[in-house]
Amino acid sequence: MEPSLLDQLPRAPVTRFAPSPTGELHLGHVANAVWTWGVARAAGGTVLFRIEDHDRGRSRPQHEAQILADLAWLGLEPDGESRSLLTPGGPSPWRQSDCDADYRRAISDLRRATTVYGCSCSRARIARDTDMGQQAPGQEIRYPGSCRERGLPLGAPGVGTRAVLPDDAVAFADLRLGTQLQRPAHQSGDLMLRDAVGNWTYQFAVTVDDLRHGVTLVVRGEDLLESTGRQILLGQLLGREAPATFLHHPLIMGDSGAKLSKRDGAVSLRSLRQGGATPTQVLREAAERTQFPVELGWF
Repeated sequence: MEPSLLDQLPRAPVTRFAPSPTGELHLGHVANAVWTWGVARAAGGTVLFRIEDHDRGRSRPQHEAQILADLAWLGLEPDGESRSLLTPGGPSPWRQSDCDADYRRAISDLRRATTVYGCSCSRARIARDTDMGQQAPGQEIRYPGSCRERGLPLGAPGVGTRAVLPDDAVAFADLRLGTQLQRPAHQSGDLMLRDAVGNWTYQFAVTVDDLRHGVTLVVRGEDLLESTGRQILLGQLLGREAPATFLHHPLIMGDSGAKLSKRDGAVSLRSLRQGGATPTQVLREAAERTQFPVELGWF
């Protein structure tokens, strides 16, 4: 950990904790919460709360309710109206599934800034067109633009939506990892905004949300580092004048050596609580396992 992290923090940042209700929170989510609230509190900032249920096939209302209960048990209180407008369970600007109009407006804005087109490519076709067998292990598959000239109608059944990203190099400074240089058009190719079954994608929805919610500091795990350049470019196309500041923190790893997940034996917070764990114990374990700097501790 760089000793100058505290000095690099923007003053009074606006950040967010934004879980997906596709399962219950576990220690990996707590690690992100520790870094998000810890950094925000150290810099006199604000923590917003957002439900990222863009994957409607996997998201469940009961998981959203459990997430709210887990945060209350941990003593982590979001700022402003973001939590209070979610608690009643009605439509909320802090729940992605309630914000189709915002995403549709963003698509209209993008169409004035770049080429947006329909795409019916399946994963199998993309793998075939990119010769997936030649990819190095873990290497991202670049979409080759197979549908760019086909003129498929946006919103038609089985047709997703993609946007052409400028072929620009993006340099940004991560507060923990230092200067990063990415070329999104070479990493991912044309970016998927909405899939063929109508789900807004993570890359698109989170960029639109951070812009409309005024987020100035994004705190998230290292596994999302490669997403940053494309989100910065997408934000520019949507009219964002200055990108957010980014901090990518270490992950808690499971027994397999991969990111901790339910499939890899992660125990839910509800189970930890039922087993006698205290909020302080859970918060401290998450902090220790991700090398959270003690000088930023608030618990």
